[in-house]
Amino acid sequence: MKLKTLAGLALGAAALTLGGTPEGTLGLLNTAQAQADAVRPEVGKHLRDASALIKAGKHKDALAKIRDAEAVSGRTASENAAIEGMRLSAAQGAGDADTMAKSFEALKAAGRIGGAQALQAQLAIAGTYLRANNASQAANWAQRYLKDGGTDPAAKQILANAQFKSGDMSAVLKDTLEEVQADEKAGRAPSRDKLNLLLYAAQKKGDASAESLAIEKLINYYPSKELWAQVLGGLQQKKSFSDRFVLDVYRLKLATGNLSKAPDYIEMAQLAAQAGFPEEGKKVVEQGMAANVLNQGAEAATAKRLSDFLGKKIGEAKAGYAEAEKAANEAKTGDELVKLGLAQVFGGDKASGLKLVDAGIAKGNFKRADDAKYYQGLAYYTAGDSAKAQAAWRQVKGSDGSGELSRLWIIHARSGKK
Repeated sequence: MKLKTLAGLALGAAALTLGGTPEGTLGLLNTAQAQADAVRPEVGKHLRDASALIKAGKHKDALAKIRDAEAVSGRTASENAAIEGMRLSAAQGAGDADTMAKSFEALKAAGRIGGAQALQAQLAIAGTYLRANNASQAANWAQRYLKDGGTDPAAKQILANAQFKSGDMSAVLKDTLEEVQADEKAGRAPSRDKLNLLLYAAQKKGDASAESLAIEKLINYYPSKELWAQVLGGLQQKKSFSDRFVLDVYRLKLATGNLSKAPDYIEMAQLAAQAGFPEEGKKVVEQGMAANVLNQGAEAATAKRLSDFLGKKIGEAKAGYAEAEKAANEAKTGDELVKLGLAQVFGGDKASGLKLVDAGIAKGNFKRADDAKYYQGLAYYTAGDSAKAQAAWRQVKGSDGSGELSRLWIIHARSGKK
């Protein structure tokens, strides 16, 4: 399944805020200016001119002035440090990351830069390389910044952008997932852009597990009718998804406002009747009519016939209820009790229905235990007990549809919508 994600949505602008003379390099520029005042006049005059040009936004002219200072013979170590500090600031404004890197390394080797200033410079170099589309160097400098103890979130954003531009989806996936998990551990909701990036990387890499995780987190934190439609539209396309859950996909579509066409209402109602839930089917038809979908033209006649048929099935079920309950109680497994109880809940007899469902769960010996717990959750949710429904769904681990449906129902239940 390919959700409507755009790579651009996944890429933040944090790295792009490092242009011009940001706070980090303003500090370096101020240091260079101070050093310029402490050197010989023949060197200092060029550096002061360069400083004025930087402030005026004339960075390439500033680099030329710095070369004039460099041309002065007999320079001291302090003068060289002042030159490199000024050049670092000018090079950033000029977008010359290579020159920035060379000046930084010269200052580092001379012991003239360290601590917070070194970190600021590394981050600025990383951002400048990214703007120059040199993804490899941008990643290198961002990683160096982080390794040296830098904590500005912009560094991780630069790293993600660089990895993305280089096509290294494995790294993007790993790092973005770690960021998402860190946000959640800290009690923060991961940003939509971060989750979109996680989803995009998972899709590009072909990692179905990571893709499902990203989708579920997007729906959990940023639910929308459109996103639900895309997610549910792809469920049945998965090879592992069992056909026995077709009705359950319709149930989620109805719950999330994504059942809108007459054929869908009719098919869901028919599937409900076939599954032994005529009361549910009749309510689906009634909802289709209330939505002005099943009360016009040929659909109206079809809906009327279906409603009459479902009414007949409801009558038959009520007439045979005592016998059905007796057979369910005598059965070796709890499957029939769960099914009969769910039907009762759909019919409006919530207390009796839930009692039967719980009795079925207690009996056990299921054909498919995960299915039984899934339908116990559905019974409780339909009866209005969201907390118990979620508790049941959290126990479902099936890999053929029950587990995924349970996770999606939990997300929907948390939204508080019915």
